[in-house]
Amino acid sequence: SQAEQPCYTLINMPTDSEPPSEQKLREDLEKPDVNGKIEALKKVIAMIINGEKFNSSLLMTVVKYVMPSQDHMIKKLLLVFWEVVPKYSPDGKLLHEMILVCDAYRKDLQHPNEFIRGSTLRFLCKLKEPELLEPLMPSIRQCLEYRHTYVRRNAILAIFTIYKNFDSLIPDAPELIASLLDQEQDASCKRNAFMMLLHVDQERALNYLSTCLDQVHTFGDILQLVIVELIYKVCHANPTERSRFIRCVYNLLQSSSAAVRYEAAGTLICLSSAPTAVRSAASAYIDLILKESDNNVKLIVLDRLVGLRETHERILQDLVMDVLRILSATDLEVRKKAMDLALELVTGRTIEEVVGVLKKEVLKTSAAIEQEETGRYRQLLVRTLHNACIRFPDVAPQIVPTLIEFLADGDNYNEKAPTGAAEDVLVFVREAIQKFDHLKSLILQKLMESLATVKNAKIYRSALWILGEHCTEVEDIQSVMTLVCQALGDLPLVEDELKRAASTGEDQDQQQESALSSQASGLAQKRVTADGTYASQTAFSVTGGKSGSSGGKSGGVGASLGTDKDDRPVLRRHLLKGDFFIGAALGTALTKLAVRYLARVPDPTRQNRFVAECMLVLSCILHLGRSGMPERPVSPDDFEHLWLCMKVLAERSQPMMEVFDLYCREALDQLLSSQLAEEKSCETVRTKRAVQPDDPVRFIQLAPANEFGDLEDRFDLTLSQALGTAAKPESDILLSSKLNKVTQLTGFSDPVYAEAYVHVNQYDIVLDVLLVNQTADTLQSLSLELATLGDLKLVEKPAPLTLASKDFANIKANIKVTSTENGIIFGNIVYDVRGAAGDRNCVVLNDIHIDIMDYIVPSHCSDVDFRRMWVEFEWENKVAVATGISDLRDFLAHLIKATNMRCLTPEKALTGECGFLAANLYARSIFGEDALANLSIEKPPNQPNAPVTGHIRIRAKSQGMAVTLGDKINMSQKQTLRAPAS
Repeated sequence: SQAEQPCYTLINMPTDSEPPSEQKLREDLEKPDVNGKIEALKKVIAMIINGEKFNSSLLMTVVKYVMPSQDHMIKKLLLVFWEVVPKYSPDGKLLHEMILVCDAYRKDLQHPNEFIRGSTLRFLCKLKEPELLEPLMPSIRQCLEYRHTYVRRNAILAIFTIYKNFDSLIPDAPELIASLLDQEQDASCKRNAFMMLLHVDQERALNYLSTCLDQVHTFGDILQLVIVELIYKVCHANPTERSRFIRCVYNLLQSSSAAVRYEAAGTLICLSSAPTAVRSAASAYIDLILKESDNNVKLIVLDRLVGLRETHERILQDLVMDVLRILSATDLEVRKKAMDLALELVTGRTIEEVVGVLKKEVLKTSAAIEQEETGRYRQLLVRTLHNACIRFPDVAPQIVPTLIEFLADGDNYNEKAPTGAAEDVLVFVREAIQKFDHLKSLILQKLMESLATVKNAKIYRSALWILGEHCTEVEDIQSVMTLVCQALGDLPLVEDELKRAASTGEDQDQQQESALSSQASGLAQKRVTADGTYASQTAFSVTGGKSGSSGGKSGGVGASLGTDKDDRPVLRRHLLKGDFFIGAALGTALTKLAVRYLARVPDPTRQNRFVAECMLVLSCILHLGRSGMPERPVSPDDFEHLWLCMKVLAERSQPMMEVFDLYCREALDQLLSSQLAEEKSCETVRTKRAVQPDDPVRFIQLAPANEFGDLEDRFDLTLSQALGTAAKPESDILLSSKLNKVTQLTGFSDPVYAEAYVHVNQYDIVLDVLLVNQTADTLQSLSLELATLGDLKLVEKPAPLTLASKDFANIKANIKVTSTENGIIFGNIVYDVRGAAGDRNCVVLNDIHIDIMDYIVPSHCSDVDFRRMWVEFEWENKVAVATGISDLRDFLAHLIKATNMRCLTPEKALTGECGFLAANLYARSIFGEDALANLSIEKPPNQPNAPVTGHIRIRAKSQGMAVTLGDKINMSQKQTLRAPAS
């Protein structure tokens, strides 16, 4: 079309500078100053690319004053200039000035300087005018025999391009290049010649390859790559040739070039499905991953291995130990993908070896320097061992002792501190102890041994819950009770803390008296301040600072709680910090233990003694919570929970004892089964390829372009995918129609009507704009001027064009997207009317809104990852619910549809009617950005038709993601408000 001129060069020109006039440019080009000519020529090239038109007199100026110059920079710029300059007059005839240009380039092709010859030949590859190329053919042929390889290499490419476009100009090109290939010694020239024969005359390329099949491994890597492509294309078109060339592909697997080994492995898999071939290709892929330093390459090759598993899983199962060697990489994503692949390939025959390797990796992380990557890698290892243990219960005795040692991973008294792999270990322990009864005693023993090393409140709380839920033997119950008493210290808690505070106060008084006596005797210590002067430090300043740091606690209670040097037991420290949630968990655990103790010990005296001890612990915690000693008093919820536990222990009613003993275990079973069902629903369903005898035969000639599968050319498919032109199957032809995605840019009464089809292809947006001239005049220099808001960038400015009366044209504009945000594209159409004087005319376009939903896809993550990201992400956007929807579940479904997010909360947790609903949602953009959302909504129980109320909290790593998702939710809520009115 008129809008798409053949041009290979893109040059960015700053728009803030005023373009010079044609007269000024002509004067600069005529001056003898070389630097002035260079700058003027650069400006001319940039203006031509951006759509400016010049008179033919400027061409004569360039021919007369610039082309005779021998400066290399000018010659390079002239190659670009003659590439982009219009070569035809408005009536479609070749400009007369081009004859002079053609003669000048004939001289350059005979120039003694090899750089000028070679660069001229590269320029001729871009010419599409046979009238200009025909006089140059003898000179191009002579360049094939030039002594320098740079000239010969580009001469081959020039002949290749000319023969492909205009074979009548050089009909004997294949014979010429084939004879040159037999005599050529340079690797780059041989590669170019062989590539030309591959595309224009495969028979000659095969004849040459047959003569040197045994020497292929000695060729350079650039030639080996072309040979691999030829072998694939020949065997793809004619499968009977496979046995002739497959040995050559095997030899290329040992090439010194990583690219050759990668392509040879892919070709070998396509040519043969024999176990030996698949195993050799997979080994080559694994070797590439181990030796390549670029993490992107590692991920690409790993994807090939994952794809290979779908068709040859049984063969890859023997290489699972080689796959685990990839764990030596440093990138976390590579390690994760390798562990996932190894877990899919593991069998009962190899599980013990795999578990041994993973256990060694876990131990390595404990010995390594503690970093964020180390902790996350340990989490991945724990989760992989967890899944392996669930699939193969026989290896659980090897895994459990090793993992329970990492319960002290989150070794910090801070409740909000990261727990590392300890939380994943407890998730594994909770599921393992529930499913494997024969491991119950081992797990409980190891858990009680490790409980003394746990300091993190969240981990300690979860461990207490597991012990309270699963300790059923009398000895285990008494052991847990002993551990609890040790973790609390001397009882009662309040009296013991008062004694400790009193003794601490006496020690401080003695220290103050000794300091005052030393000051009275003139023994005050000298100290140097920050400015270099001396100051005296007395007992008043020392003790005053210490007492001020205690936060005014009575008797110094809690003065040292912020340090790890405090000698208080772990449970008491958490309670004095105000964390009474752990006290509530302890109350539940002790109540369950007491219920089971009562059922297993018939002696009433021992029963009463154990229950009284439990009630003493709970009453001490309640007293401490209301005493004012902790940093925060006990919350009403925790107080009520502890009081309920004491009431159950005191009354010992049968229904409540059944709740603690039986119903809690049933709830745990339901939770684990729902999680298992959720995980299975997230797994990709692998269908076995099977062909029935009565299935219809698929002929290649009749198959659509997107149904070739393995029969499609792998090289062509890869190229089409890279260019974004690969065919994509659409579920609904009407929904995928371009007419459904057309945006009207101007009105029907405007002089120029414009509409655009917006095509979103991952990181690119392509605007296909239709322009219609609705006037009776010819519109000249019609330009589509676009601008963007948001993280959108216009790649190139569309070239101007001329529209005849009632004519139309298409213009394409490419826009690059860099992040997940809503964007706006706006602009106008500017044109001149032929024969009319005055300013340029302008038509303002409607805005095009780019929707964030084009880049967000629903995804899944574990609860642990969701909580970790919720804590780490910096940006939060809180959106109030304002809708006309009156049903809680309907609003959740509406939110999921509007935001394209996935609900992580299990379906069973959302069932029932209680007037309140809370759910977590998660999505991931194609740029790798995570988006989290928490929905908390309610409705009055006495008003069934009232709309739901509440709020939605969105968290993301970037501000744009959080704000844009919030805007999207607000917009969708406004639609629900307008819907009832309409």
